[in-house]
Amino acid sequence: MEKVRLGIIGVGNMGSGHLSNILARKCPEIEVTAVADIDTARLDHACNMVEKARAEHPEIPEIATFTDAMEMISSGQVDAIIVAVPHYDHPRYCIAGLQAGLHVMSEKPAGVYAEQVRELMEEADKHPDLIYALMFNQRTNPLYRKMRDMIQSGELGQIRRSTWIVTGWYRPQAYYDSGAWRATWSGEGGGVLLNQCPHNLDLWQWICGMPSKVDAKLHFGKWHDIEVEDDVTAYVEYPNGATGMFITSTGDAPGSNRLEVVCDGGMLICDGGSLTLRKLEIPEPEFSRTNKVPFGQPKCETIKVDCTGCGDNSQHVGVLNAFAGAILRGEPLIADGREGVNGLTISNAMHLSAWLGRPVDIPMDDALFKSELMKRVKTSRRKENVSAGLADTEGTYNA
Repeated sequence: MEKVRLGIIGVGNMGSGHLSNILARKCPEIEVTAVADIDTARLDHACNMVEKARAEHPEIPEIATFTDAMEMISSGQVDAIIVAVPHYDHPRYCIAGLQAGLHVMSEKPAGVYAEQVRELMEEADKHPDLIYALMFNQRTNPLYRKMRDMIQSGELGQIRRSTWIVTGWYRPQAYYDSGAWRATWSGEGGGVLLNQCPHNLDLWQWICGMPSKVDAKLHFGKWHDIEVEDDVTAYVEYPNGATGMFITSTGDAPGSNRLEVVCDGGMLICDGGSLTLRKLEIPEPEFSRTNKVPFGQPKCETIKVDCTGCGDNSQHVGVLNAFAGAILRGEPLIADGREGVNGLTISNAMHLSAWLGRPVDIPMDDALFKSELMKRVKTSRRKENVSAGLADTEGTYNA
């Protein structure tokens, strides 16, 4: 195989974005050979995109179109698929792709509930020769990569506290009115945590590790006419005794995006496109143990961290190129699909904590979360597209 023949399931916002990048020859080892969508207008748009690109790059192949994703999966015209449909259907099509012998890339999140994603992980483990990846494009950001490297190396000592205020996800009511599936329990499975924040929750656990306890307060439809959460404040505890806060909303304008991680040896601050280290001359535990001055404080130096060599911030294109490299040459992925359950578990725990009105331990009761979610699905504004907790095919492609 010289190039990966790729099929895209769902050519809405994300699917057409991936198609555009590949047609622009930003992914030289990938060719799109098929697309699937129940909306024929979307398929026509995808074909028009291809024809326009072929005028400049005649080597680009024509694409096959399908109104049934399962037909595309079994067509023999693709080696791999990207699943870019609403959330409930991510595991469904990923599993079908793996069972058909295809490599699979899923858009975020990995699914809506962890129990569903663990079934997908089990299926992936049955096919060690196939690649299962996730579109966690924010992992290509050199700021976050450098933060992770510094914390994981232990050079700053143990984590004591992490705080992420990520309120730059503002969405007006018109955004939610743009699709019947949006911001409903049955169509989307959640709000800001499941739609906007999977990247942040993934990065949070990737950098700081998984918490062991979650206590969350969620407001449902606080700033918008929606049934799911649009304002979240969560407190977490880590196995080593560290604590954390995660605050997010789609109602704040202007918003912010600031991640602070306090360690024994100082504080890392990612804010405004830069990474700053406030490094202690003496780690705090040692200073507190040896200092004799009642109001003494350890000396601190502020350093702008050089992130050179920590990645090129290639985002979606970088994830796709790594996907091709993994298929063709066994190179590392940006994010193995199995890692998607981590951030999703934190999201599920936040929802469950809010619904039950108490803290939730991790590992959590996945079955209890699904049961509570399905109670809300039954009374959702958009009831017709969920059956036994999985979205039906009708109306689910235009993500």
